[in-house]
Amino acid sequence: MRSILLAGAIGLIGTLLGTRYAIRFLVRRGYGQFIRDDGPTSHHTKRGTPTMGGTVIIISVVLAYILAHLVTWTPPTASGLLVLGLVVALGLVGLADDWIKISKARSLGLHAWVKLTLQTAAAIAFAIAALSMPSTRGVSPASQFVSFLRDLPWIWLPLPLAVVWIVFLVAAWSNAANLTDGLDGLATGAGAMVFAAYAIVNIWQYSQSCGVGGPQCYVVRDPYDLAVVSIALAGACFGFLWWNASPAKIFMGDTGSLAIGGAFAALSVMTRTELLMVIVAGLFVIITASVVLQVGWFKISGGKRLFKMAPLQHHFELLGWQEVTITVRFWIICGMCVATGLGVFYAEWVVGQP
Repeated sequence: MRSILLAGAIGLIGTLLGTRYAIRFLVRRGYGQFIRDDGPTSHHTKRGTPTMGGTVIIISVVLAYILAHLVTWTPPTASGLLVLGLVVALGLVGLADDWIKISKARSLGLHAWVKLTLQTAAAIAFAIAALSMPSTRGVSPASQFVSFLRDLPWIWLPLPLAVVWIVFLVAAWSNAANLTDGLDGLATGAGAMVFAAYAIVNIWQYSQSCGVGGPQCYVVRDPYDLAVVSIALAGACFGFLWWNASPAKIFMGDTGSLAIGGAFAALSVMTRTELLMVIVAGLFVIITASVVLQVGWFKISGGKRLFKMAPLQHHFELLGWQEVTITVRFWIICGMCVATGLGVFYAEWVVGQP
């Protein structure tokens, strides 16, 4: 438990202190956000706010993981390193996207196909590694089964399809986090809740691991180390929120949002809770669905809009809601989703007890 607490504390302190210096560094060099002209007019005042703050989150999480293991003198695990690897890889894709926006002074960074190609490459590497690194007990970090609260025995995928499934999850969650990151503090605060929930899930899976025994044990590799990564992510996001809350002093940019979404996907795959993540991170699903519905309705209806603007948070802005009001109410929705997901997870274990 010491390494879990250390990772959370270091992640929190890392962004609380590190973001302050990142803001100074970015401001001196004029690395500010470029705002879309077709977005809500209230966002025009944010033009020039430092971006790429996600680098602080990523660095803090990596340092928290390393230092927690050094202080407790425990070795890292394949599962923990794979999650961090995907987070860093997608963070670098986001960093390239943010840098192009800044250097070219435009709201669009990487071309869509380039961005998707890089995301896919990172996801494929992650999937192959996670499916082909069995432990001494024969348990690999990822599974070829689709999972909900644990592996679903009737949905087994051949290896190529399992890779495609994981790639889909990585692309879906990284883009969902990217779409949610539209208001000050929205994605950061919601992400902190989701990661904290998964720290609880990982700790519970560790205490009920099949290595310990029990009728409802979990066949999950390295659940304790996944808890270290989860709490480091939660702490880093929570600390970053100090600077990212409205009015934001810094944005995390695609650097942070893609990394956070990648962490959602990786944790759901590693913990065998791929479909449970849809409930726990339900806010991100709702916001992404609003974009899908907007585009679909626009095409079907011949140019009509279902919402005033998508993603959903901007619809409420155009209705006249204050940004802080939207953010706090969406946080409440996220908290309800997290509580529901944790309730479902625990209820399944209770029902299965003899």
